[in-house]
Amino acid sequence: MEIKKLNIIITLGFVAIIGILIAQLLWTRQAYNLEDKKFNQTVNIALLGVVEKLSGGKTSFTENPVQNISNDYYVVNINNEFHPAVLEHYLRTEFNRFQINTNYVYAVYNCHSDKMIYGKYISKHQEHPDSKVIKFPKHKNLVYYFSIRFPDKTTYLISSLRFWYLLTFALIIILLVYVYSIYTIIQQKKFSELQRDFINNMTHEFKTPLSSILLASEALTKQELIKENPKLETYTSIITDQSYKLNNHIEKILNIARHDASGLSLKSQKIVLFPFISQIADTIKQKNENLTIQIDIEENISIIADEFHLTNIIYNILDNSIKYCETKPGIIISSFKDSKGLYLKFKDNGIGIPAKNIPHIFDKFYRVNTKKSHEVNGFGLGLFYVKKIVQQHNWKISVENNPDEGITITLFAPF
Repeated sequence: MEIKKLNIIITLGFVAIIGILIAQLLWTRQAYNLEDKKFNQTVNIALLGVVEKLSGGKTSFTENPVQNISNDYYVVNINNEFHPAVLEHYLRTEFNRFQINTNYVYAVYNCHSDKMIYGKYISKHQEHPDSKVIKFPKHKNLVYYFSIRFPDKTTYLISSLRFWYLLTFALIIILLVYVYSIYTIIQQKKFSELQRDFINNMTHEFKTPLSSILLASEALTKQELIKENPKLETYTSIITDQSYKLNNHIEKILNIARHDASGLSLKSQKIVLFPFISQIADTIKQKNENLTIQIDIEENISIIADEFHLTNIIYNILDNSIKYCETKPGIIISSFKDSKGLYLKFKDNGIGIPAKNIPHIFDKFYRVNTKKSHEVNGFGLGLFYVKKIVQQHNWKISVENNPDEGITITLFAPF
């Protein structure tokens, strides 16, 4: 069902962006047509002003003297003779007045030679090369007239609409980014599902023979022959203990895979820290006789958290401090408050962590490559689980090496 919803959302988003892009292209085309129409009207008005000035205000035309022959070609009828220099002056004046800022070239009809005399190329930016030839066809029904062409009209119109083209280009970029993002999301989703299925299958395959080992070892411990032989009893207890430890690791992997798929559900409640941590410490001390845990926490300090997951956080931190210590393990648990929130610190006397490895210790399946790491069983999921729970509570966790030995892990819970 989730894949169906994702496909529907992707399709709707893709259709929406394509629709916006098509609409933008249509608007851009319409804007170009409107700009073209506006340009033609402006040129027509400017040329009418030139006609009026050339005729000295004495115009007697029965129809419009300005004819738009083609997209960039205009023919202007004048009833009397005029000088090309005067024409050029009036063209410059009128075009500047109406802000027609593009290149143009004009030609004047010579009735003596019955030909169009090529005029001057007027450039708004730089001199135009002489090699370029602009064609001016002769008009049959007129005697005193001139023609004008705008060879760069299309470029001029496009430059005046550069905002529209930039917006269209930006939409195309957004569409490409959207397609790439969707492709990446689908690939990541496939990879995540493949990884989760592999973990689930692997752990389930492990649990079947492990359950048989546990049943067999528990049955062995009840045998009189085993009870009478201390060496066999020790070996049997080792098998049982290690089987339970392996079972706990498998359960942890299953929980991580399950939580990655559905997310963690927290049941937050008020927890008084001193008795809560003391109870966890007493339980761990029963399994580790050489362990010393000092708790420096005020009795009335409390925190809002999920009891089950907070227990796992503290247990994982303390368990790592014990496993990665080459001497007699000693842990100091302390807390303090400031204006921002509550800080809970776990300081141990272990082997420490190389500074380059500290940013990666919360990654899934990551283990620091040391001699002690090879001796300690684990999958690199303990601190990953801790970081996940801390983030679910909107807390922060940090790790730093102590000046003498060991590390200090700090949990920060903002008010």
